[in-house]
Amino acid sequence: MASPGVVPARSAAGSGIFPRGRFRHGGIDRAASVAGERALGWAVHYGTGIVFAALLLAICGRGWARDPTLPSALAFGLVTVAAPFLLMQPALGAGIAASKTPNPPTARLRSLMTHAVFGLGLYLAARLTAALIEA
Repeated sequence: MASPGVVPARSAAGSGIFPRGRFRHGGIDRAASVAGERALGWAVHYGTGIVFAALLLAICGRGWARDPTLPSALAFGLVTVAAPFLLMQPALGAGIAASKTPNPPTARLRSLMTHAVFGLGLYLAARLTAALIEA
């Protein structure tokens, strides 16, 4: 099975199981390939990130967008790890929080690290946007 700590080449959306109404899979590596699954998987992944960014702005408001803080962005990034732990990894057959993978602690740490980087990216993007708007 692909490491669930990073975006797998074969995602549940990309393999066609979500569009077909199937939201759980015994193991994504055993699923039949679907044309365009890699592109669809990445599109869903980035689309989810955009939705999460909008959610951060909805929660923190315009004040945060004008003067973003790193702790809140990092905390939000880490909270978003609930999505892979509770939705995507089980859907891919990896179990809750990668419990069915060969090395769950490593997979969990990778997920936490990548979502912390996502939080850092949210902060840096907000800082850049605020600076450009002020200029």
